[in-house]
Amino acid sequence: MTQQNPSILQTCVAGGVLLLGLAMAVGAISIPSAAGYGGVGPNFLPWLVSVALMVCGAFMVWEARTGGFQAMDEPDSVVPCWSGFAWVSSGLLANAALITSIGFIFSCTLCFVLAVQGLRGAAGQADLKPARLAKDALIGVAISAPVFWMFTKFLAINLPGLTSTGWL
Repeated sequence: MTQQNPSILQTCVAGGVLLLGLAMAVGAISIPSAAGYGGVGPNFLPWLVSVALMVCGAFMVWEARTGGFQAMDEPDSVVPCWSGFAWVSSGLLANAALITSIGFIFSCTLCFVLAVQGLRGAAGQADLKPARLAKDALIGVAISAPVFWMFTKFLAINLPGLTSTGWL
């Protein structure tokens, strides 16, 4: 079997991403653009995603046509990290199971802490030191709380909260 030129294969993948973005844009045309309460219509997110995919696809095409990713080092071997998979999976499952009982902010924070632990384990940097876990939890709250407030306060989309105030 003959080896294909990697830049041709990379161009094909990049073209697929570009075409996916174009297909999403064509689909977004049929979604009504009437703005809702928050001033954002239902077609905003599909347009945002389609434009982002087209921009990424265009950059990927440019990268593939100007030499591609041939200068990258080849990995020695690819070994699945099952413990990392277990950490990330448990974070996603815990988020799904606990979001209605402990609220969006804390369930997403827990998901973040568990996923980060799994990714660190896959990179060979796993440790369960309390200081690092506390730092991860603070970063998780710093990410999930503004998302929660943006959805509940500005877009008037109800997400499960811990209290009825809409702030936690």
